[in-house]
Amino acid sequence: MSEAANRVRELRGITPDAIPFAELMEAGEPVLLKGLVKDWALVELGNRTSAAAMDYLKSFYNGRTVGTYLGPPEIRGRYFYTEDLGGMNFELRRLPLDQVLDQLSEYLDDAAPPSIYVGSTTADACLPGLREHNDLEFDDPMFAGNDPLMSIWIGNRSLASAHYDAPNNIACCAVGRRRFTLFPPEQIANLYPGPLEPTPGGQAVSMVDFANPDFERYPRFREALAAGQVADMEAGDAIFYPSLWWHQVEALAPFNVLINYWWNTSPKFMGTPMNAVFHALLSLRDRPGQERAAWKHIFDYYIFGAREQPREHLPEQARGLLGPLDETAGRRLRAMLINKLNR
Repeated sequence: MSEAANRVRELRGITPDAIPFAELMEAGEPVLLKGLVKDWALVELGNRTSAAAMDYLKSFYNGRTVGTYLGPPEIRGRYFYTEDLGGMNFELRRLPLDQVLDQLSEYLDDAAPPSIYVGSTTADACLPGLREHNDLEFDDPMFAGNDPLMSIWIGNRSLASAHYDAPNNIACCAVGRRRFTLFPPEQIANLYPGPLEPTPGGQAVSMVDFANPDFERYPRFREALAAGQVADMEAGDAIFYPSLWWHQVEALAPFNVLINYWWNTSPKFMGTPMNAVFHALLSLRDRPGQERAAWKHIFDYYIFGAREQPREHLPEQARGLLGPLDETAGRRLRAMLINKLNR
């Protein structure tokens, strides 16, 4: 097993009602919040027995089916591609959550169980009432109009290959143990992302097997490891990491539950930047090198440079789409794009 060279910075003594969100966001790096949710009811029950945690979850279950990843014992929890990248090494089915929990219970003492994993599921949708005694407080001004989405992840031993998400994240280890291995966004080339579609879970993932990396095929992965950070989590711990940080997540116990909170700091009317990447693949990537270099200057001017520069020399009434973006301007811009793409 090749490990990242650095440990994630650790904070102790933080409570769920006094998380220093401004400090975390300003630092712009992962932070392990040791013992943040140790007093959650689910954590306390899971520390007793897996069965107690399962019964507790069932007490909130409302009968809705959940997306469940099912794989044979041979994949050892690594939900990934088949050898030829022609498909996935698992099956995705919608199943009743209580049935999934019963299956997990059957294999608690099995040394090589089939892989069973409930991926990101909105907790309020299938477990209403769970958050009454298992929640964080989000009282920072950044959350005005950007309520975090609370999701739950349930399964036996699993490995989610390194990927990135657009939102910021606080992930809470409620039952079992987890290991997060994280990399800053600039390491993308050194992580060798796989296809944009299909993907195992909706995001492109690193093609490198961290447990047995092929450095001849993926030589730059050594650079990623030098820049990477690792955090080992026990039940009751939480980890914060910013938007677009790559992260591999390993669930290490026979039964594991993670609860996480995603949030954006941008207004909801703004589109996802990934749509711009797809559009750029269509309109920019395969143009001649000189053209691409010229367009890079244009993007630097309008998008990645100082926001005021493209409009500072224009009178306010003439700035149009160069002016500050609000909901009205966002709707107008989206309608214009749809019209152009439909031609």
